Amino acid sequence: MADELLLTVGECARRLGFGKSLVYRFIRRGELRSLRIGGARRVLVAELDEFVTRLRERRDEEAVVV
Repeated sequence: MADELLLTVGECARRLGFGKSLVYRFIRRGELRSLRIGGARRVLVAELDEFVTRLRERRDEEAVVV
């Protein structure tokens, strides 16, 4: 749904093409911010978008280093 504000870890993993364990690792490291709502872990769509932007920037910086 296009108007979603929060995603589950599984939904984030599918959107990123990663496994859930890797998404949890990014969360533990503080690279991907998340919310705990009751017993559920959720990620804001805007935060996922920012995370992807940071990954792209990091990739671009690494590609420039010779």
